Amino acid sequence: MNWIDLDSSEQLEKLIADSNNQSFVIFKHSTRCSISSMAKNRLERQASQNIQIPFYFLDLLAYRSISNAIAEKLNVPHESPQLLLIENGQCTFSSSHGAIDMEELKEAVSRSQN
Repeated sequence: MNWIDLDSSEQLEKLIADSNNQSFVIFKHSTRCSISSMAKNRLERQASQNIQIPFYFLDLLAYRSISNAIAEKLNVPHESPQLLLIENGQCTFSSSHGAIDMEELKEAVSRSQN
C-alpha cells in the first residue's frame, strides 16, 4: 500500500478543492491504539483489491488539528481509526473501528463511478 502522509491544513484544503477531479481516501490512525493498528494492517493486507485512488495517512497523535478540520469541513464526526472517501468536496463514505474494510470501500468507489 502506498500511503501519502497528510500533514498540513493547506494540503487538506487543496485535496478537498481538487476532489471534484480526483477522489481520495483518508485513513485516520492513532499510533497508540491496537484497534487502529489492526485496521491499518487489514487495509494493507487487502490492498490487492486494487482501488485506483490515492490513500492519505493521518497520524492523529501528531496532527489532531487536521482531524478536527476534517470533522468541521466535511461534517464527519471524529473517530479513530476512521476511513473516509472524499469526492466532490464531501465525504461520501465513512467507516470506523472493526467496520473498516477495503471491500466495502471498493463498493463505495464503484457506486460513485456509476
